[in-house]
Amino acid sequence: MARHSESRTKRVFLNNIDSYSSKYIGQFLSSCVVGESLNDGEEEEEKRQPSSEDARFQIVGTVSKKEAKKISFASDEYWSLSQEELLQCLMQCDVIVYNITEQNDLIDEATWAISALHSEIEHFGSPKIFILLSTIMTWAMTKPADPDDPDIPLTEDDYKRRRPHPSFKEHTSTEKLVLKLGKTKKSKLATYVVTSGLQYGMGESIFHFFFKTAWLGDLSSVPVFGPGTNVIPAIHIHDLARVVQNIIDHKPKTHYFIAVDDSKSTFEDIVKAIASTLGSGKIENISKEDACGTKAITEIDLLYLSVNLRTESVFLKDRLNLRWDCESGIVDNVLQVVEEYKQTRQLLPVKICLLGPPAVGKSSVALKLCGYYKLHHINVGETINEKVRELEDLLEGNEKTSENEEILSGAEAQLKTLKNNMLQDDGQLDDQHVMHIIREKLKSKPCRNQGFVLDGYPKTYTQAKELFHDENMEVEDTRSTIPQYSKALVPEFVFSLDATDEFLKERVRSLPQNVAEEMHYTQDEFTESLAKFRETLVEDESVLDYFDYLEIHPEHIDCEDVDTVEKIIKTVGRPKNYGLSPEEMEEERRRKEDEWQLRLKREEVEKEFRQTLENDKMAALLEEWNKNMAEVKKQETELLETRSVPMRHYLMKNVMPTVIQGLTDCCKVKPDDPVDFLAEYLFRSNND
Repeated sequence: MARHSESRTKRVFLNNIDSYSSKYIGQFLSSCVVGESLNDGEEEEEKRQPSSEDARFQIVGTVSKKEAKKISFASDEYWSLSQEELLQCLMQCDVIVYNITEQNDLIDEATWAISALHSEIEHFGSPKIFILLSTIMTWAMTKPADPDDPDIPLTEDDYKRRRPHPSFKEHTSTEKLVLKLGKTKKSKLATYVVTSGLQYGMGESIFHFFFKTAWLGDLSSVPVFGPGTNVIPAIHIHDLARVVQNIIDHKPKTHYFIAVDDSKSTFEDIVKAIASTLGSGKIENISKEDACGTKAITEIDLLYLSVNLRTESVFLKDRLNLRWDCESGIVDNVLQVVEEYKQTRQLLPVKICLLGPPAVGKSSVALKLCGYYKLHHINVGETINEKVRELEDLLEGNEKTSENEEILSGAEAQLKTLKNNMLQDDGQLDDQHVMHIIREKLKSKPCRNQGFVLDGYPKTYTQAKELFHDENMEVEDTRSTIPQYSKALVPEFVFSLDATDEFLKERVRSLPQNVAEEMHYTQDEFTESLAKFRETLVEDESVLDYFDYLEIHPEHIDCEDVDTVEKIIKTVGRPKNYGLSPEEMEEERRRKEDEWQLRLKREEVEKEFRQTLENDKMAALLEEWNKNMAEVKKQETELLETRSVPMRHYLMKNVMPTVIQGLTDCCKVKPDDPVDFLAEYLFRSNND
């Protein structure tokens, strides 16, 4: 294989590498070998895997949001740089790619970047390439090359006649500036402009609304804004990345490219393809005003989706070496694009089968799992009734015409067959009809998109083999011990719920009489059903053996001992869908707010209760303390009283007689100072 002589690693700058467009361009380039697109060999059948010695593109870039998780393919990422810091970063790169296809507020930065680089051209250590990724909206108002034949596509040769949409005039000015500044010193600064069609693939951006609407299936039809007859130029995001790769490798003399695939699909064609692949295939034309009113899509996206241009990328084919992913467009490659969409956004179906004896709680568990994972509940009785109603509604809502006669005749015959079969067997359908209806349900778009919970079916090995059989296999290999099966239909998780017979009988006995009769759980019916179920498990080949053969080993759960739903969720893992809808998010917000308010009230009540207990405790302690203090004072008084008795006796015997005699003498003498008299008297008496 031919190799390019220049194998030096190139440092490539991309702005906003956390946005849809730049992210997947950067991710693609990071896996490419420098100069790889210069190889002459097509290598369509077997693509060469780059070795560790190959020089790859080294991706660096700015991010719009400072995330904790680093972007895996980027060597360096920058956030909130000043112009001086950004210029220093650009000067260290070999290639600068400015992407203004998604956000209009990046135009000023792109204009500054090319101007700043041009002013520093004398200080370049090595030649640089500047690539501006612009939008096809700069051609939106361009008139056809031949007014008499509007189907003739516009090409790069019509560059000077292009007319932008009024909202994209600044994009056009930036394109002109980039091309102008690249003409001064081409040996040091080569500039290119790539005008991109609407980008699709890898999870989607502009077309995401239609993919999500079809995948969810909440609406009966996918909306098309306006008449939908406008031709939309588009390109797969990886093909756009290949254009950038080729420009870096080839350094072509042509400096302006239109990057679109070969399709000339209308807006309606694209939505129809998406709706048919992911949903019912039904589309509905609604006015653009209604689209804006529902906030389903932004005004700028509506402008992109309203573009009506027939374009062709002549220069891409003549002067570059592109190996396209989707050269023929999104409609022809819709299966590939849908698979990318599911894988990128991890919208993978969760397929669960619940088996077990009657009354073990399969249906209640199934409903909880369906609510948690957003899955479709497949219960045999409900699915049969749903099919009958569907056929009746189809026959009642449509009159026979030459166009729908075959469909209505088939529906009428099927409905008649089902009802006759149920009449012959006391309202029950035979296994073959049940299997056909359940299989049809499994193959429906909602079940293929989100997944399902099979509730108690299949019950036998034979039923499982027929239900999951791959009809694309014409002849089954009888030598193989593994039955042929359809990976799209067979569940990935099988849970065998069980409990003791006594536990199940007690559960049935606790049911109200009318509920037991409705569920056929009367004593005789239930005993017979339970015995029949136990018999199927001991057959030579049971339904559990079928899944074991496929290496989808059933997990056995004893419903008496564990929380069945919690255990299943732990095994299956997180939901693989879009999560809550805006309405559900609002309901969840209100629920959390109510819980928060309830928690606050509960905490307030608990606080008041604790305060009351504390107050009661303090009051009891205070009362006890006062009681103790009173007892202490009483004891002190008694002690003092006891201690004062000898003193009183001494006073009464030795002191009081002298004092009384002194007072008596004082009354007789009546001195001028009675106190002095009494003191003198006591002093004389003390000497005595």
